[in-house]
Amino acid sequence: MAIRIAVLTLLAAWVTTVTLPAQAQFETRATFFMGQDASPYSLVAGDFNGDGIPDVAVAYHVLGAGSVQILLGNGNGTFRQGATYAVDFLFYGAAASLRNNGILDLVFGGVDDAVYVMLGDGDGTFQSSVSYPTAAASVMVALGDFTGHGKIDVADLEWTSTLGANCNCVQVLPGNGDGTFGAPVTTPVPYDVTGFAIAPGDFNDDGKLDLAVGGQFSSTGKVGVLLGNGDGTFTDDGYYLVGGQPFAIAAGYFTGDKTKSDLAVSIGGAIDVLLGNGDGTFQQAVSYSANWGTATWVVAQDFSGDGKIDLAASNFGDPGSPKFPPGVDFFRGNGDGTFMPSVFYPAGSDAGINYVAAGNFSGSGTPGLVLADLDSESVITLLNTGVVSFSPTTPLNFKKQAVGKTSAPQTVTLTNTGTTELKIQSIKASSEFAVKSTCGERVAAGASCTISATFSPTKQGAVQGTITIIDSASSKPQVIELLGTGT
Repeated sequence: MAIRIAVLTLLAAWVTTVTLPAQAQFETRATFFMGQDASPYSLVAGDFNGDGIPDVAVAYHVLGAGSVQILLGNGNGTFRQGATYAVDFLFYGAAASLRNNGILDLVFGGVDDAVYVMLGDGDGTFQSSVSYPTAAASVMVALGDFTGHGKIDVADLEWTSTLGANCNCVQVLPGNGDGTFGAPVTTPVPYDVTGFAIAPGDFNDDGKLDLAVGGQFSSTGKVGVLLGNGDGTFTDDGYYLVGGQPFAIAAGYFTGDKTKSDLAVSIGGAIDVLLGNGDGTFQQAVSYSANWGTATWVVAQDFSGDGKIDLAASNFGDPGSPKFPPGVDFFRGNGDGTFMPSVFYPAGSDAGINYVAAGNFSGSGTPGLVLADLDSESVITLLNTGVVSFSPTTPLNFKKQAVGKTSAPQTVTLTNTGTTELKIQSIKASSEFAVKSTCGERVAAGASCTISATFSPTKQGAVQGTITIIDSASSKPQVIELLGTGT
């Protein structure tokens, strides 16, 4: 049975209807305005005050001055304003417990040849940032034990120095385990690229963290692989061509094989997927088209609750074109390393979605999304309401049926995979089809019911119809596709 996500009338001119199986659905739930001329560049999600609800640290700038704004989660997809910290202009960041005390700390890359560390107090506030000099502008950071000493290190992708020099290198700042870091260890990136994207993972399954580094030389996009030596240095293991400049890289087990880490790379108008062979090498990239615009960031996570990794990519949108708005491209994983075509969810009022982060912001058990909207000066929350699964996942096809006669019923099983009761407002079939259901008005969490359809053609020829289900899982109706031919 195919599920089509029906879009609100206001957005109908923007989005092409896509037929897909049941999956995660995302709805804009809240918009947090950062302030006049405040441009949020990137986000870090984590529970900063220990209440079990994800919060967000927003790296933003106002007329060139950098800051970090803490937004504390309310548990329903909305946020309240926390403390603000002045920090020199930042790029991207990450969170981890650098002191191994269960309290999340923040690390950001800075444009002024430095990495900034903000130690958390455990109540949603942070200590003043401490800077650690780097060879050039710190574009992106990755956190993990790169030196094999059991403490969190910072891997930092260098770009162009404020003095004009190019490093094109990775630097590892060894962690001391107390939130401080030692002198950086440098490994050149040998692929003749201006590096931009970085992602950690154990690509050759040897227990040592490796790095995937993305960049561009002339018009050629590349993802290079640096295998970790376990001491903060890396060994070149070749590079792979991708379809454009890599903006971000996400590592994950897209085939379910935990010995083979795979990569998803946002390259503008598409996401390129490179499946790992488990020995540090990768297969050639397979491209999945995004909605028109620019895929700026990508996260890999199981959003559909089926145990398979999906991809969500922020999309900058096409400036000045209401036909191609900003938002999120969602690619449902098939569990074998392939992904379904994108379903696009518009978000924001103008082009400018630069970043996406995932977290259980509503407390529902299903991960949602937060977006950094540069041009709208806002942070946008999209909640994941896709808690209804269907079996089968193919259309109900009645094939040939005599005109004036009614077919035998075909049945779909609906399961509430959520943690709360599902309320059903209506279940209706389009003309020439009829529907009956055992679902009633409520389906308990974890419970199932059946929806049966019959086909009664009034004329000869192919007929396509739908069963439309309006329920509490989403403001967007879910649709069972129906096919038949009158004879």
